[in-house]
Amino acid sequence: MIVAVLLFVGVMALLLWLVDRPRRTRNWLVAGAFAGPALLLVGFGLVYPALSTTKGSFYDKRGQNFIGLDNYVRAFTDPDFQVVLRNTIIWVVLVPLLSTLIGLVYAVLVDRTRFEKAAKSLVFLPMAISMVGASVIWKFVYEYREASANQIGLLNQVLVWVGLEPQQFLLNQPLNTLFLIIVMVWIQAGFAMTILSASIKAIPDDIVEAARLDGLYGFGMFRYITVPSIRPALVVVLTTIAMATLKVFDIVRTMTAGNFGTSVVANEFYMQSFKFNDKGMGAALAVLLFIFVIPLIVYNVRQMRKVEEIR
Repeated sequence: MIVAVLLFVGVMALLLWLVDRPRRTRNWLVAGAFAGPALLLVGFGLVYPALSTTKGSFYDKRGQNFIGLDNYVRAFTDPDFQVVLRNTIIWVVLVPLLSTLIGLVYAVLVDRTRFEKAAKSLVFLPMAISMVGASVIWKFVYEYREASANQIGLLNQVLVWVGLEPQQFLLNQPLNTLFLIIVMVWIQAGFAMTILSASIKAIPDDIVEAARLDGLYGFGMFRYITVPSIRPALVVVLTTIAMATLKVFDIVRTMTAGNFGTSVVANEFYMQSFKFNDKGMGAALAVLLFIFVIPLIVYNVRQMRKVEEIR
């Protein structure tokens, strides 16, 4: 670490000395001296791996023979991969919507209440837990044992108390995917609540007072004043959580390892690349994941530009 810092300082000092040495330095030389190292790092760290992965997606499992689009055709036609894509779509649709809805409702309910800070801290706490840690916690919640045995899973103990049979929540398809999604919603709701709560507090008081004079209270205030006023924040929260959800790996890997019809694209990429040694298929799934993220990034950037133009 120290060597890397010293090397960075040395390179920057050398560049500055070279730029300042001539009396009349051309603009392109100054721009190249400052932007060159960053562009080189981006090239080696992002551009080259992206191009190499894209190229690998057109080759067979050993990366030796060119097979064209066969890996992509297989990803969309093989029944097992169709389940993976279906699960990924369910995750990307449900997690952002549920997390944002819960975060928004919670932010409105606890706003300016007596116990606001404590209430917000409780919802935000899961954000401080790693995905693996949260998965282990919820795996205990879903733990299954026979009805005659003592239950250690909270959810199954509740079912036993009300006279129902214990359920294998992580094994029964397709509901097991929904039980995994709950873990991600539990984590992301705190993020949504924090951002949206700050946006709600930023609504000018004169707008709120004018709405009250017009007779808006309760749900009417929420529908016609609060939601339109925080629309840019809602878009940012939805797209940010959607991008995080597309990359979800830890929860699925820790709780089911992708078994029982719960795999998603990120987990399948790992399985194909490192367990089945199918480099071509793993690269194709990585490229698909990248393509799925692009529309979200473009939409997010456009919304941020619109906000900047309004300001």
